[in-house]
Amino acid sequence: MLIRVEVGDWEHECCGPAYERDSVVEVTCVVIPADVNLPTRYVASNHDLGAGQDTIEVHGRVADICIQHLDGSTEQIDRLPSGRALRGFEDHDDGHLEQPWTGEPVTNDSNRYLLTIAT
Repeated sequence: MLIRVEVGDWEHECCGPAYERDSVVEVTCVVIPADVNLPTRYVASNHDLGAGQDTIEVHGRVADICIQHLDGSTEQIDRLPSGRALRGFEDHDDGHLEQPWTGEPVTNDSNRYLLTIAT
């Protein structure tokens, strides 16, 4: 089964880990129930958001990683650097984004990313 997990915003910028294609991960997600127009959403969370929030642990292998650009389009990226690296605070990781298999740079115009996890 494939589960799409939304990663980003202040949650990832604060203390989010790096994600690599084909790596095995465990991600705590807040579950945002489906409504008439939208499917159920799973949003990665690194913090205890308090009572009243339904959460699940998603375990599996990272099958795909995309950036969701400001215009709503998505583009595959090879890896998602940690939040610290994206903000320029990691000595060993420059935080840049690149296309898988080609290494071409990807414009980072957003702080929203999508992981597809095979469970």
